[in-house]
Amino acid sequence: MIRLSDYWRGLLKITVAASGVGMVALGLAPGSCGRRVDRALLAPAGPPPLLRTLALTGPAWELGRVVRVLDGDTYEVLTGGQVVRVRLLGVDAPEASQPFGHQATNSVRAYLSGRLVRLQRQGVDLYGRTLGVLRVPVASPWPAPAAVALDSVLVVRGWAWAFDPSHVVAARASQQTEAQRTGRGLWKCGTEAPVPPKLWRSFNSAIKRRYLGGCTW
Repeated sequence: MIRLSDYWRGLLKITVAASGVGMVALGLAPGSCGRRVDRALLAPAGPPPLLRTLALTGPAWELGRVVRVLDGDTYEVLTGGQVVRVRLLGVDAPEASQPFGHQATNSVRAYLSGRLVRLQRQGVDLYGRTLGVLRVPVASPWPAPAAVALDSVLVVRGWAWAFDPSHVVAARASQQTEAQRTGRGLWKCGTEAPVPPKLWRSFNSAIKRRYLGGCTW
């Protein structure tokens, strides 16, 4: 994250005005040009850039840091000076009280430790949590830093189910199939033992006890 110089402020204003797209599309609130912004929004030092491959439409991306992992798919993210409780879209991780719950939570916590994230907000759920997409920057060569989708990481590593109730087939379904084939995380002991969280919540205490103490990863 860096502060925009006068040169960059002028360049951004000219570029955005020419495109007819508001500052919000760049992840900048109007009048915020003096604030800190994600380095990925700017081209590296060198010849005058053309604001490489900036997506000037859709919800803005915010730079933040996960300060608390509540469970495998719910986090508290510090962004813009406030802590936002985020429910990650695209996955459904096991509840803390069910088998694999602690392992999934601890795995995600270790993965996010010390990392910055990019957050794209996409609404609010019935519990007041922000529904969002998270991307985790990873080391990559010039010209632009790469970022991996966190929901993809969870599914690929077997830390969560692919989950997309608005579609018949979840976006990460093929990745879940591969995780099952290779026995990662939830799928270490096959595909029959893990119980999706939605089904788990419908069980009474007697049924839940039958699943406890079984296979773990």
